[in-house]
Amino acid sequence: MRRVLFRSHLPGTGAKMKTPAPVHAWDIVLVLLSLLLAILQTTTAQKNGINIYSLTVDSKVSSRFAHTVVTSRVVNRADTVQEATFQMELPKKAFITNFSMIIDGVTYPGNIKEKSVAQKKYSAAVSRGESAGLVQATGRKTEKFQVSVSVAPAAKVTFELVYEELLSRRLGAYELLLQIHPQQLVKHLQMDVHIFEPQGISFLETESTFMTNELAKALTTFQNQTKAHIQFKPTLSQQQISPEQQDTVLNGNFIIRYDVNRTSSGGSIQIENGYFVHYFAPEGLSTLSKNVIFVIDKSGSMSGRKIQQTQEALLKILDDLRPYDQFNLISFSGEATQWKPQLVPASAENVKEAKSYVAGIQAQGGTNINDAMLMAVQLLERANREELLPARSVTLIVLLTDGDPTVGETNPSRIQKNVQEAIDGQYSLFCLGFGFDVSYAFLEKLALDNGGLARRIYEDSDSALQLQDFYQEVANPLLTSVAFEYPSNAVEAVTQDHFRLFFKGSELVVAGKLRDQSPDILSARVRGQLNLEDITFVTESSVAEQEEAFRSPKYIFHSFMERLWAYLTIQQLLEQMVSTKSDAEKQALEARALSLSLNYSFVTPLTSMVITKPEGQEQSEVAEKPVENESRHRNVYSGPALFGTHSMRDRMSRITAGVFGQGPGFPMRFGQLGPSGPIHPPYLPDPSHHTTWGAVLPDIALETTTTAPPPAPIQAPSVILPLPGQSENQLCVDLKHSQGLLNLLSDPGQGVEVTGHYEMGKAKFMWIDVTFKNPQLQVRASPEHVVVTRNRRNSAYKWKETLYSVVSGLKMTMDKAGLLLLSSPDRVTIGLLSWDGPGEGLRLLLRDVDRFSSHVNGTLGQFYQDVLWGPPAAADDSKRTLRVQGRDHSATRELKLDYQEAPPGKEIFCWSVEL
Repeated sequence: MRRVLFRSHLPGTGAKMKTPAPVHAWDIVLVLLSLLLAILQTTTAQKNGINIYSLTVDSKVSSRFAHTVVTSRVVNRADTVQEATFQMELPKKAFITNFSMIIDGVTYPGNIKEKSVAQKKYSAAVSRGESAGLVQATGRKTEKFQVSVSVAPAAKVTFELVYEELLSRRLGAYELLLQIHPQQLVKHLQMDVHIFEPQGISFLETESTFMTNELAKALTTFQNQTKAHIQFKPTLSQQQISPEQQDTVLNGNFIIRYDVNRTSSGGSIQIENGYFVHYFAPEGLSTLSKNVIFVIDKSGSMSGRKIQQTQEALLKILDDLRPYDQFNLISFSGEATQWKPQLVPASAENVKEAKSYVAGIQAQGGTNINDAMLMAVQLLERANREELLPARSVTLIVLLTDGDPTVGETNPSRIQKNVQEAIDGQYSLFCLGFGFDVSYAFLEKLALDNGGLARRIYEDSDSALQLQDFYQEVANPLLTSVAFEYPSNAVEAVTQDHFRLFFKGSELVVAGKLRDQSPDILSARVRGQLNLEDITFVTESSVAEQEEAFRSPKYIFHSFMERLWAYLTIQQLLEQMVSTKSDAEKQALEARALSLSLNYSFVTPLTSMVITKPEGQEQSEVAEKPVENESRHRNVYSGPALFGTHSMRDRMSRITAGVFGQGPGFPMRFGQLGPSGPIHPPYLPDPSHHTTWGAVLPDIALETTTTAPPPAPIQAPSVILPLPGQSENQLCVDLKHSQGLLNLLSDPGQGVEVTGHYEMGKAKFMWIDVTFKNPQLQVRASPEHVVVTRNRRNSAYKWKETLYSVVSGLKMTMDKAGLLLLSSPDRVTIGLLSWDGPGEGLRLLLRDVDRFSSHVNGTLGQFYQDVLWGPPAAADDSKRTLRVQGRDHSATRELKLDYQEAPPGKEIFCWSVEL
């Protein structure tokens, strides 16, 4: 044994300290951890004196139009002036309509002004960067609004933010997203969401990324035929992470999804306060056949994870093509290459061959978007000339690229002109920009010029799912050439009323004003083209009845329909500004959009909100609507907040620097080479290293030993099956001889099926699927994340990201340990876990197994049928025979790790069988 002793001198003396008893490496670790935790707890308790004593979120959704008011009341409990920062994340599609601060009874409002006027008037503030941070793009769906103000001791401030949005129907559902992150416990915290839908609510579900079982007690949902009320009102104790910790657990998203009742008619016309809105999404239409060309960027910048995820998504998309669809693939870098010389039917043989082509795509070279797009159009023109495009079929071009053009024609304007002239209004172009190295403005105009839309694909573990979700939105066209017609003597100022395509799961929306002398009955005709015929939908609505329906309820935001009309008109004018070629027309569109933005107090890309402050502070700040393309290369804020001082990560970095790196006599800086390489956070020795290292600390001696390699760790089995009612209460199953796709569990009586893909060479599951019949829902667990699919809509969640969701009685929860539980009354509870202990990988858990029906079967399900245990073997009582459905299995008593306990798990003796 080798012993290393460190000695230290007392400051200010020359005498040596008495040599203390030897201390092992992990003893010093525990000492340092205790010191670090004590400092962290002290720092956490020392707030800056700003206390949020009330926080309310009130959202009223009236016929898809959401009006949300966030009110926060704070007090400065410190003895000195402190800065209070109000932060709120809101949906990107929302328009801020009002913000105000009330300080000691004086209101400081936000004023909406034309952007150019605001910038000129407050150019000094802008030049100093004071306006840059008020509203920022922070994620895929949200923007962060932030404003700060100095608060005198004992003074109170009320912040109020109001924003509005029209909820879009996507893949069969509307989604309302609310962010909750107060960063401290709040005495009065309440969220209320009121939904009123005259058509009737067909389903409603909630999802949260912060909800715990304790917090779920504070969530109540009321729903009848046409209205719903969701309230969340947690107590202080429910907000706490634990009784010992005063930090809040509230940090994340609260999402409400719902849909309304629909018929095969022309939709629903709703009227309020002299304005109307017409929602159109008929049921029962057959999907039109489509011709689709996928144009895929394979330039060098797509190498690695991007091209892998693109290939993964395309393989899924190809599987979704219908036999009567036609398709082709074009891949491009410096040159464009087509898979086939012409469009081919989506037969099983062609799809299989296309998959091989996709799997072989390699990323290298430059980016020639122009030639690739023209090649796609030429393929379609040739097919059209040869009458290979079925009559009334829908033709789509889907472009995926991650960068700006670098080869061939590189001028974006000329590429847009070339593509538009080539397409000539015959086909629809959809553009997907992968990451932030591509000009989104370029892709957006390219798509809008040609009857499509653009979408950014974010670089993340779920990029392939984002691609699949986008395709699902356009995969099922139901109508073409859709036109809305209203009596000219009844309406005016109607929004867009002609649409090239209507897709399954979406909704077309038209709004307008009623004329002063409009008829008592508002009628509408919607014309469109089906596969074999033209169709006309007729809808009528009583003005008086509709007005009365919206006049009486107290829980809706009144006069909302006029604001809905203005919101929709502005959004469409902004899109038209992108695609118009005429400068004069663009100026006219901009002038109209600006006028509406000012009249209705919307913060849009054309307006700014000037926020005034008390005298003596910075007199004004300017809030502006971020533009999607402006977020290129920007380090965006990654987490939501309503209030905050410094983050725990900031405090940790300062504390660790002070404890470990700045003290006198400390011989090493982190990031320098230690005995086993660079030392990085968390600044603790790796217990698997047997080399010695030390720090000069008073009264501490460090002793290390060199030992033989430890024995192989005890492994967790592939699956642990609880066996209630049998002579043994659980069984460990190791999949030693199983490979590929496995039917693990199938119970028709429970309406559940569990399958998995097991790699024998890697000794782990590559994925596990749980499929429910009612509700129709699938959960796929992979090492990267969990994906929940419902109605063709995918939602991805990273492991150890808290989740709480209730869908038609099925509850899905995931905790910080990464345990996902799927449970409902009278049904077996199924758990999925990304185990990171010994034998790491995906694991399956089963609870309430006595609820299995007599029809359960499968590789694991068989153990819930007729099972007979034989007696222990005479020569070796650690072995016995297990007979399952007439087949014998050898079972061995072994020491295993129970992965149902948090890592590193709990050692258990278990009868183990190999399958």
